[in-house]
Amino acid sequence: MTDYYATLGVSRDASTEEIKRAYRKLARQHHPDVAGPGSEDKFKDITAAHEVLSNPEKRQMYDMGGQPGMGGGGAGAGFGFSDIFETFFQAAAGGGGSRGPASRSRRGQDALLRISIDLNEAAFGVSKDVEVETAVMCTTCRGTCCRPGTSPTTCEMCHGRGSVQRMARSFLGQVMTTSACANCSGFGTTINDPCTECAGEGRVRTRRTVRVNVPAGVDDGTRIKLTGQGEVGPAGGPPADLYVEVREKRHPLFTRRGDDLHCTTDLPMTAAALGTVLELETLDGTRELDIRPGTQPDEIVTLRGLGVGHLNGGGRGDLHVHVQVTVPTKLDEDQERLLRELAGLRSEERPEARLAPAGNGVFSRLREKLQGR
Repeated sequence: MTDYYATLGVSRDASTEEIKRAYRKLARQHHPDVAGPGSEDKFKDITAAHEVLSNPEKRQMYDMGGQPGMGGGGAGAGFGFSDIFETFFQAAAGGGGSRGPASRSRRGQDALLRISIDLNEAAFGVSKDVEVETAVMCTTCRGTCCRPGTSPTTCEMCHGRGSVQRMARSFLGQVMTTSACANCSGFGTTINDPCTECAGEGRVRTRRTVRVNVPAGVDDGTRIKLTGQGEVGPAGGPPADLYVEVREKRHPLFTRRGDDLHCTTDLPMTAAALGTVLELETLDGTRELDIRPGTQPDEIVTLRGLGVGHLNGGGRGDLHVHVQVTVPTKLDEDQERLLRELAGLRSEERPEARLAPAGNGVFSRLREKLQGR
């Protein structure tokens, strides 16, 4: 039996991709159009080796010492209950189980890629051009898998039916079974002169640019489906879909919770007591933040409509500003004197301890925030 691995110059544990690369290299080198008529036999040997080793079923049969296309074992070998039931169901369906040759053209596989966006892009939406490595139709054979000017040949074993029938013995007697033709893998035809550009796949891998429209309001982990932008199937089969998973970068100032944004601002205790107007940087530029007199620590001031856009809907979330009141740790003599005067005016020179009602203390409020109340 011919050593197909030696013919292609690959090891017996070579992957399918390694076998294709070896075939593509040798096919270009020994093709009659390149090396002359004297290389026809060598080119046929290379093609025959590739036809067997690139097909998992044929390769398995070959590795087990069988001749691809001749079936395994004698009459009745490997025949069991599943074959009997399959035969009966096929007969009941009509046509003896013959379904005709399979198509080489199949849908491609879906693909997934990830892109990173910042908070501004998530809030307002963005269009991005991304590069994706995928399979596209071979421009040399246009998906036929054959060298230009040639076409598939009718299988000599199944005569184009894509299936073969065999008689097998069982405890019920002799039954006729139908299975896919091992010589043509059920396609009904064989490709004796495959395209050298795609190694008979009908498609090649390349990098191309795809535009992704990211709508406003997408969240981290959202997947966007691009119909028909995935890889082309074998033999020029229809393209699959491309899924783009969005990853949102962390913002240095704002924390996102759904469509609302949260941030923190430090406020001197005098400004908290007297009230003031602050200038705050938002996703929409500078906005005025009105601090009312008597603002307490951990109080929240809300700016409506300055959050993230609602996905698949109008409007936007809100911006919540958490106020942190800062208390000075070092006072000069004048400042200390003035504060003592203020304390005297408010009768707070020696304030009495006042316990807050249960559930209203600092730790209770902290617990409520952690619990999302």
